[in-house]
Amino acid sequence: MKQVTYFHPALRMLHWLMALAILAMLFIGVGMVSTVSSLHGLLVAIHKPLGVAILLLVVVRLVIRFTTAKPPLPDSIPGLQKAVAHLSHWVLYALILAQPLIGWAMLSAAGYPVTLGSGVVLPPIVPISNDLYALLRPLHTWVALILFITVMMHLAAALLHGLILRDGVFSSMTGSKRRG
Repeated sequence: MKQVTYFHPALRMLHWLMALAILAMLFIGVGMVSTVSSLHGLLVAIHKPLGVAILLLVVVRLVIRFTTAKPPLPDSIPGLQKAVAHLSHWVLYALILAQPLIGWAMLSAAGYPVTLGSGVVLPPIVPISNDLYALLRPLHTWVALILFITVMMHLAAALLHGLILRDGVFSSMTGSKRRG
């Protein structure tokens, strides 16, 4: 297989689209649970379909990720750091996949529909259960916090590679020419 320098264009597009969607979702979620103003309904109406969109996008992204060539990390990165980098990506994928599923299950357990607008309502994925809701509600919050921390660490690593090391790691996701 030919070695590539950049991620597939579809992966790059999905990466940046999902980065915006996830950051927006995290801030919408915080705003949603911290307000009782008239904005609450609007935030909920955005939060549910955006969560479903992120779930669908991560599934598409994983399919493309498994079926396209990926650029290797530079030889200048030590083996342990490479292993941590790969692990951190899989943690991000797991969190991005789990978070909307936990939210959907939480709403299902509470008996609330997941509405996407235009009358589209997703089926419940768990039975109505106060006990399950009591477990899933704080789990949704904790996973959001862990996802936020993981995204910030990912961003810090990307900036390190892009601005300081200039080793091509950041440019492999932007599609720009390597520096360094």
